[in-house]
Amino acid sequence: MDKKGSTLSDKTAFKEFGLTQDDIMKAINEGKLQFREGSIYGNPYFRLLRSEVEKLAEEKFGKDLFHKQKAKNELKKINKEIKELRSKIAGLEMRKNELTQIIN
Repeated sequence: MDKKGSTLSDKTAFKEFGLTQDDIMKAINEGKLQFREGSIYGNPYFRLLRSEVEKLAEEKFGKDLFHKQKAKNELKKINKEIKELRSKIAGLEMRKNELTQIIN
């Protein structure tokens, strides 16, 4: 459980995979999901194995819908990163222009 991205919280499973609290609890009770209990700022959550959550979502929604949702989530992350990089580039360009004016 120590590889980055190999675990996720139940809250993330809801957002990323469209699963419900009932789906998660039922799968835990059936032994389909391993979990560890955690708490952040006093709020309890379950830490789940991503591979098991993906398998559960695939079973619930079917392969095609699951892969489409997974692609949507990845695209969302990529677009966010591109936006952040564009913002950083704009800031660096401004600083570059300021330094160029000082030099000249």
